[in-house]
Amino acid sequence: MALERTFSIIKPDATRRNLTGAINAKFEEAGLRIVAQKRSNMTTAQAGKFYEVHSERPFYDELTDFMCSAPVVVQVLEGEDAVALNRKVMGATNPAEADA
Repeated sequence: MALERTFSIIKPDATRRNLTGAINAKFEEAGLRIVAQKRSNMTTAQAGKFYEVHSERPFYDELTDFMCSAPVVVQVLEGEDAVALNRKVMGATNPAEADA
């Protein structure tokens, strides 16, 4: 296994509900280390660029509006196989496929 770094965003719905600490604890319990973290508001231009790959999809405008609706926490996570581990901690994108 390789030591990796990956980018993660704690989204507006979680920051609104004050879940940043609990989410960070889940990352740390899984063996990831938070090496950088910043709370900020995404601009429309930043959200548009970040989600550009989805620009032709019907949910694009709703997604970018949502990401600008409240502060986000952007962070760099580090650990063994950090990319795969982050995906495992975060769960499936589709809620119907997510573990309990």
